[in-house]
Amino acid sequence: MPIFSCSAILFDLDGVLVDSTGSVDRQWRAWARRKGIDEEIIVSFAHGVRAIEVIRRVAPHFDAEAEVRELEKLEADDHDVKVMPGAIGLLRSIPKDRWGVVTSGTRHLASTRLAYVGVPAPKILVPADEVVHGKPDPEPYLKGAELLGFAPQECLVIEDAPAGIQAAHAAGMKVIGLASTFKVEALSKADAVIERLGQVRVTLSGAGMVVEVR
Repeated sequence: MPIFSCSAILFDLDGVLVDSTGSVDRQWRAWARRKGIDEEIIVSFAHGVRAIEVIRRVAPHFDAEAEVRELEKLEADDHDVKVMPGAIGLLRSIPKDRWGVVTSGTRHLASTRLAYVGVPAPKILVPADEVVHGKPDPEPYLKGAELLGFAPQECLVIEDAPAGIQAAHAAGMKVIGLASTFKVEALSKADAVIERLGQVRVTLSGAGMVVEVR
């Protein structure tokens, strides 16, 4: 049973706190069909990275920022999202000033999804449109640690995507992988892998926290 000591926990959003897989898949496929792009290529790597980087990769001749705005509106209006099992209970076990959300979605999209499914608003939110480099670059997680006021090595990350695991490790953080979007073997570089959030137990210990994976 892995045990981690930390001062704060940073959560990815989609696939960790919010189940938006159906919405993401549907909107990306619809966008690809409208643009004449192979949808299978897009969905193979669209999860866990910023939309603007996906578009720049598959369609470098497009105005990526304009395409992201179009896609963001469609995703925000798509309410085929729900809270991940165990998410609210886990968040309630953590002091409010000790957790935050680091997402590859924009602030508008992340805020819309959090409010729609009833997840408590985080003290800090690091969205895709407020960093220069998205995951797998460490910048988003480094910014999350800075905003919470802790050193990177004091933070633990919960992620569902290989790009996020890579970003967290590059930032000097330990990572628990959640096998929701990807299979367990795809998350093998995480420090521990779980199949549901209910396997994580947080207890306060002095000025920090002890996180047990069961």
